[in-house]
Amino acid sequence: MSRAKEDVAEPFAIAPFSVTVVRSAKRRRTVGAQLRGDVLTVTVPSWMSRADEKMWAQKMAASFARKLSTDRIDLTARATTLARRYALRQPREIKWADNMSTRWGSCTFSTATIRISTVVARFPDWVIDAVLVHELCHLEVHGHGPDFWERANRYPKMERAIGYLIAKSGDHDGFDD
Repeated sequence: MSRAKEDVAEPFAIAPFSVTVVRSAKRRRTVGAQLRGDVLTVTVPSWMSRADEKMWAQKMAASFARKLSTDRIDLTARATTLARRYALRQPREIKWADNMSTRWGSCTFSTATIRISTVVARFPDWVIDAVLVHELCHLEVHGHGPDFWERANRYPKMERAIGYLIAKSGDHDGFDD
């Protein structure tokens, strides 16, 4: 009787993603996990018990959920630091927004308010910083002209972050216009 190389368990959901467990004959001792889109795939050795499989799936899901949480980022403190570092105005208010599905961030110039999509919390810190710097620049410049980009490009990883965000959005940069 031959064993399948990989056995996929029924997926289950742990906000903000679903979890799929894959049993692998190739994996001998370690457990691995990868988040692609909204699916966390946890790969366990094929010899592992169902109870251990469940424990590892929950442990990995909790770890990834912590990393993706907006709670880990103090937007006010981060914006203050970035504004000082790059000689930009500070916002009167900055907050996470759950209802932003087509933009990474937005700035209301008249009230000096910045909103950042909660989706951005999933991204690497250097990308989060680029989004914040982008919106901080809008406190001084409305559009995306040369004056704007002169300020935004003070952040050394801006171009790299824009590439990352374009790849994530599939078609546009997701910033406010």
